[in-house]
Amino acid sequence: MRIGLVIGSLACFAASGVAAQSASGISRAVYVERTATTPDGERVRTIEPAEDLRPGDKVVLMVEWRGRRSGDPVTVSSAVPRTLAFQRSSSDALEVSVDGGRNWGRLGTMRIADGDGMRLASPEDVTHLRWRFDDGSVAARAARVTYSAIVR
Repeated sequence: MRIGLVIGSLACFAASGVAAQSASGISRAVYVERTATTPDGERVRTIEPAEDLRPGDKVVLMVEWRGRRSGDPVTVSSAVPRTLAFQRSSSDALEVSVDGGRNWGRLGTMRIADGDGMRLASPEDVTHLRWRFDDGSVAARAARVTYSAIVR
């Protein structure tokens, strides 16, 4: 049952949850990272389309887009499904939200209520991601960002 909810949440990511300004042709994909040991004892990591997920699995979510016009700034945002705990992004242009998209900032500067006080937000607290490319160079060509997360 839980796996069905995880896959359903990831399907929602693939269907929506990503918005881009000044971009067209947005596509999304979800992969799971698997680790195996070869017969000679070497550990090998592979990435495969996410079909069968278990709590603790590491997933890689990929968003690709194509800019409409050269020079346009591009902003891409995505909700992190509740069944995932954000880990890291492939781009330094990342801003995060820990309150459902109301406030944005860099991870390490965001604070969250914790019991009687406030604490620095951890990657697992992230609810939304936003990448802003203001220099216009990304909008002139196809671009991609990825982020990794752990299945809760």
